[in-house]
Formats: sequence, C-alpha cells, structure tokens
Amino acid sequence: MSERIIHVSADSLLLVQGERSFLLAGPVGSCFPLCIETFEEEYCQTLEPHHLVAVSAPEGGSRNAAWMLLELVRTYRIPLTVMPSGHPGSQRLRYVVSAGEEILLSCTISRGTHPEQHLLCSSEELGGIRLHGTPTGIRITGIPESVETAVIPIPIQEFSSA
Repeated sequence: MSERIIHVSADSLLLVQGERSFLLAGPVGSCFPLCIETFEEEYCQTLEPHHLVAVSAPEGGSRNAAWMLLELVRTYRIPLTVMPSGHPGSQRLRYVVSAGEEILLSCTISRGTHPEQHLLCSSEELGGIRLHGTPTGIRITGIPESVETAVIPIPIQEFSSA
C-alpha cells in the first residue's frame, strides 16, 4: 500500500479504479455550506476550496453518472440525503457521495446511511483508502497494489436547447 499526493486541477478529477468498482473525487473549489438532510434533522457543514467531493460506485457503473453527482454537489450545491439504518432503498443506491476535508472508504457500512461525511461506502477492493484534500492536491493513502489511480479530464457535456 502506498501514499501519494496527486495534483487535480479545476478541469480534472481523480479516478481510483479497481477491477469491479471505482471512485471519482475532486476539490470543492470554493467555500460554501453543504446541507445534510437526515430523517430527524438538517445540519450544515462548511466546505473549504481544498476540501473534496467524492462519488463511490461500489458495483461499478457509469463514470458520467458519477461525475454528474459530483457536480450536483460542488457546482450546484445540492444537499446530501441520508437514509436511516436498515432502509430498504439503501441497497439500490448505485452511487454514493461524500464531501469534506478527509474521506475514508469503507466496505463495512451501508450505502447512504452515514451522515458523517468522513466515511463513504465502497467496495471491498477500495476499502481502507483515505483521501485528504490539501491546497496542492489530493493526498491518497492505503492504496492496494491492485488499484489504479489516474487524473482524468472532466467530461464535456453539450446540451441542445431543443
């Protein structure tokens, strides 16, 4: 397992790729309050420009869909919703999102049920990886040898007005 700091610019994302799952992460880029909605309460946490937004796809899936979720949080500031433990919809979540200065990937938690933003559900192959946002990039530790990391460009989306 290794540690490295990876520079991710405003027009790129960090891709952490396992054999069957992946994670996309990028810096927040600006300061704003992120609201977290639970069934009991709403609370907000302040995100700083070097903090991270990460989307985990424990079963794989579309990188474009993961990127769209990431952008909904960091660009459009959509609140995060947390389900209660044991909620039947938890198992249907293909992608899960977390935001904060540090994010720990865990395969031992249920998808979408943890309001603590330092924890993010992942597959077993990515479990234990830790991401930490810094002013110069993303520090990533606990990377298994079977997992690849890459900096990828943000997808360009063209929308027609029709």
